[in-house]
Amino acid sequence: MEIISFVQDKPAVRKFNLPLFSKSGRERSESSYFRMGAFSPAGRNMRRREIYPTELKTFAVKAVSGPFNLRIFLMETGRAVSEFIQLLFENSFSIFKVLLAVLLLVMMIIGGQRAYNYFNNFTGPLSIQKTDEISIEKLNQLMSDFALEVQQEIDESGKIAEAAIPLRSNYTSPVTYQTYKVQSGDTIGGIARKFKLSNVSTLISVNDISNVRQLCAGQKLKIPSIDGIIYTVKGGDSINSIVEKNKISLKQLLDVNDLSSEVLHAGQQLFLPGASLDQKTLKTAMGDRFIMPISARFRWSSPYGWREDPIAHVKSFHTGTDMACPTGTPILASMSGKVITTGINRVYGNYVIIDHGNGYQTLYAHMSKIIASKGQWVSQGTRIGLVGSTGYSTGPHLHFTVYKNGKMVNPMSVLK
Repeated sequence: MEIISFVQDKPAVRKFNLPLFSKSGRERSESSYFRMGAFSPAGRNMRRREIYPTELKTFAVKAVSGPFNLRIFLMETGRAVSEFIQLLFENSFSIFKVLLAVLLLVMMIIGGQRAYNYFNNFTGPLSIQKTDEISIEKLNQLMSDFALEVQQEIDESGKIAEAAIPLRSNYTSPVTYQTYKVQSGDTIGGIARKFKLSNVSTLISVNDISNVRQLCAGQKLKIPSIDGIIYTVKGGDSINSIVEKNKISLKQLLDVNDLSSEVLHAGQQLFLPGASLDQKTLKTAMGDRFIMPISARFRWSSPYGWREDPIAHVKSFHTGTDMACPTGTPILASMSGKVITTGINRVYGNYVIIDHGNGYQTLYAHMSKIIASKGQWVSQGTRIGLVGSTGYSTGPHLHFTVYKNGKMVNPMSVLK
């Protein structure tokens, strides 16, 4: 029983020593006992004084295995959980202090990192010198020379400049169609003008064109006799609601579509004379929807337009928008196009210019590294360089400029 209690009290002990009586020592005592006489005084004294020498022997403790008992297992698990909860409760204040200290440390590390990135990537104010203005003017002229169309051919509503605009009173005959085969060098505006149409929305809608940049020589287009767009009737539509929404004449709608009844059915296609696509749909079809040239986290550090230099206290015009972010951040082509040139400039540092067609060009400046090469065709989102602080810059950032027909426009107007 003592051995069992010893093992239970000290479960971590796997080996222990126990004293054993020596058998040989007892035999010597007994022989002396019988030689001296069992009943002699000396024999009696020897009997009481017998000595049993001992020796230590090491025993290994092994776990006693037995069949699994679910009840005992659950009880022991519950007891362990209860003890653990009690331990947490007894030391809750100490644990709370440790967790609070860890949380404060993590917050300090994150805050310090963000502060470092902010100040390290901060683009401060710049004062433009006379020599810098000359460099900017040369680059602006370069961008103007890249424009495919010197004159504004199509406005934001899709209207073509100097096009013959049919009078709405002429929408009295049913619309007719003819087929045209796209020729090399054709533009959507040029085709519309050729057939005396005043809005490119007509050709885009009738031919269900998703991107005019994908038009190619040999492609066949349906050309309607008048301006307008195709509308597919939806459930719940009425002819009056369609007329009111698109601000067209009921009589002209009936005449152009050769309708004898005002009753419509879902799925029916109508030609809406004189109507045009909304600006969002038109911009998408014209390929005028840009994406952000930086997909990583960045900070707007300087907007487009006039600003007062806080150092020189003079007004200067900022030709683009600045996006501050760490050096090495990838710069993406905001829209597909052809890389017209790459180079280095005193003001813009390493820069890339892309011609997107339809009169759009974009400039990406202050790169630490140029990845794209001159003459390369890049898709929207292609890496063309890495953010840096080359040229006239006080910190790593991307300077992004957009030109439309050789004239600068606010980048935010195309990035929305």
